[in-house]
Amino acid sequence: MNEFAPWHNEALGKKVVESLKKNGFEAEYCSSASDAADKILEIIPESASVGFGGSWTVKALGIQEKLAERGNAILDHGAPGLSNEERMAVRKKQLTCDVFLSGTNAVTLDGQLVNRDGNGNRVAAMIFGPGKVIVVLGANKIVRDLAAAEERIQMVAAPVNNKRLGLPNPCTQTGICMNCQTETRICNITTIISKRPRSTPFHVFLVGEELGF
Repeated sequence: MNEFAPWHNEALGKKVVESLKKNGFEAEYCSSASDAADKILEIIPESASVGFGGSWTVKALGIQEKLAERGNAILDHGAPGLSNEERMAVRKKQLTCDVFLSGTNAVTLDGQLVNRDGNGNRVAAMIFGPGKVIVVLGANKIVRDLAAAEERIQMVAAPVNNKRLGLPNPCTQTGICMNCQTETRICNITTIISKRPRSTPFHVFLVGEELGF
């Protein structure tokens, strides 16, 4: 990271936080991932069931392990050893968990969260069902507008997630979305959360570091 990156991340990050607040979200800027992790752990009750949306950003914070250590019920459909049926059952439980933790593919300067999913379970839980939604993202997810969010998804989020999942889609060869029509396509549902969903308490933590993809 160059010496000017922290300043730039904070300048953009705080602007986005103010936009998110205007859109009804609870939002705050954290200079580091460890600071964000500490704050997230503080607002999750020890009695809460916690669902995880498969976010690489959330995984990097080590929150899941800390929650499990203190006794929270963990709902992780990506846990090793699950059958397809068990994985689907966990996804459904995430829709009604006490707290749902997720990342986001992009956030615009005017405070809109943009996401693309394959099955839709992650974006569904972000919108309605859980007692509280917590989204955490790195400053690398900040984009100017919705058009830039789409470009980021096609250029970064989609191909890297396909590669991470080991899927045989064209973007794992080209490095950019090809709008494929394969059975293994994971770019099927796009959501734009422009304002906080009315019935969903929603807290966004924007971290002044590069996290996730």
